[in-house]
Amino acid sequence: MGQDRLKDRVALITGAARGIGKATAIKMIREGASVSFLDILPEESNRTASELKAMGGKVLAILADVSHKEEVNKAVEQTLQHFGRVDILVNNAGVVNPALLEDVKEKDWEEVIGVNLKGTFYCTQAVLPAMKKNRYGKIVNIGSRASLGKELRTVYSATKAGLIGVTRTWALELGPYHINVNYIGPGPIATELFKANNPADSPRTKAIIEGVPLKRMGQPEDVANLVAFLASEEASYITGQAIFICGGLSVGFAHY
Repeated sequence: MGQDRLKDRVALITGAARGIGKATAIKMIREGASVSFLDILPEESNRTASELKAMGGKVLAILADVSHKEEVNKAVEQTLQHFGRVDILVNNAGVVNPALLEDVKEKDWEEVIGVNLKGTFYCTQAVLPAMKKNRYGKIVNIGSRASLGKELRTVYSATKAGLIGVTRTWALELGPYHINVNYIGPGPIATELFKANNPADSPRTKAIIEGVPLKRMGQPEDVANLVAFLASEEASYITGQAIFICGGLSVGFAHY
């Protein structure tokens, strides 16, 4: 099962039916953790749960919308009933709704804020009693390099920048309980969603890759590896940090 760095730990991952969330769930299973994951996609959730179980993992798949507090609270309760604890929370669920500033609709603003910011808040608040009781926890908020600014991302970049603020605040508040809180800002990652909207041979995709100092796309596993590290005891002295995993895009200006 891998290095077993997360042996006997229970991880709750949001948006894990595909993409970065799924890669993170696979990585954590390989590292010895049990995984409960939340998503709104029933078919993808069933497939991912089956794959994780085929690996020998202990898995609980829950259909829940993180923008609804009642669903989040119920999902966390189910996780605690099933596994008895929650040691790791990965706030990965997110939506984009790209648009120029003048074209942003209020409903788009509400949806992106609801999932990216409120969802992270609801999930974190829901697991806190269990983490505080055990005086242990690892919280990883998945943000974006777009938090530093990107065209067509008024609302999205606002939410991801906001996650940096809450990450730093929660690290200060929760440190005395031995709860670490960190932020990861991925750049262009070759997820199913990205590839569907950016064909490999398209001029836009080529321009994105050309703008990356490492001259390649990142893979979901690249992010999952960092999440697993931050969720392990190897990162026990790291908290309140924003780490960009973007091939160098955060170093300077680039069109991504």
